[in-house]
Parts: sequence; structure tokens; C-alpha cells
Amino acid sequence: MGDFWVFGYGSLLWRPGFEFVEEHMATLHGKHRALCVHSWVHRGTQERPGLVLGLDHGGSCHGIARRVSGEKRDVVIAYLRERELVTHVYLEKWLKIRLLDGRKVRALTYVVDRKHEQYAPPQPLNELAGTIAGATGKSGANRDYVLNTVKSLNRLGIRDHVLEKLCSQL
Repeated sequence: MGDFWVFGYGSLLWRPGFEFVEEHMATLHGKHRALCVHSWVHRGTQERPGLVLGLDHGGSCHGIARRVSGEKRDVVIAYLRERELVTHVYLEKWLKIRLLDGRKVRALTYVVDRKHEQYAPPQPLNELAGTIAGATGKSGANRDYVLNTVKSLNRLGIRDHVLEKLCSQL
């Protein structure tokens, strides 16, 4: 099997956790970045869920595409499945993305399953902030997850006004 691409839009921006041979800014059309997943493991618990990002219906999402060598395919996909599919709130999809240089490629992408019990429909900013402020899971504080994501987006020149405004309330 040949090289493949992975699309990152949340923690995969700042903590990919796998080897890659190149990376590019990329855009995914038809989905947008949203705090739409109740985290029961990494950034919260079932008793006190946190909120993490998912790709939800509509709009578009700017992120990072990383090309993985074909010889690392099985290892990287196994790692991503262990990391992203802990509770199966994400669906693993191969979606078309556009790299900044104009190339269109298919990328391994994790999209929220709106039918899953961990799906969190849109909420007012103050409710998001309240949920995030008090949640912690095995990967740390939910607040740190949001702050790290916004720092990474800013470093990349990607604006997410909702997340930026949310950070001012945390």
C-alpha cells in the first residue's frame, strides 16, 4: 500500500503522535470544526463529561494534512484507531481535502457520529465554557485541550472565532 494522508483539525494539530513525511495546510469542505463530542475518556469522565472537537455537518474546516509513508500505514492507522475510536463516537472516513497548493487528496478523517450518545448538539458559549472548565480526563484538563487547539490554530493562521471567544471565558 502507498502513502496516505491524515487530516487534523483538533488535538491532531498539536499532538499528532505519529511519524509523517510532510504536512500542508488543508481544507475539508462539507464539515466544520465544533465542540460536539462529550468526552468520557480523554478530557472528561462519564460522571463529568468534557467537550472535544468533532467534524459536524456543513461549512468547511481548515486544518493540517500529514502524509504518512506507506511502510508506516498499519502502525499509524492502528494508533489512530486506538486514540480516536475509544468509544466509537467518531466515524473513520476517507474524505477529499484540498491542500493549500491546490492538490486534492483523500485523507483519513474522523467525523462525529451524530447518532452516538456522546454527540453534543450546538450549545450557547456560556454552557460550553461551564462544561469545559470543570472537566478532566486521562489526557488532562479539558480547558488545556481547548487552549492548546486555539494556540495551534493561531500559529497556523487559522481563525476560529467561536473557540477564541470561548478561551476568554475559561
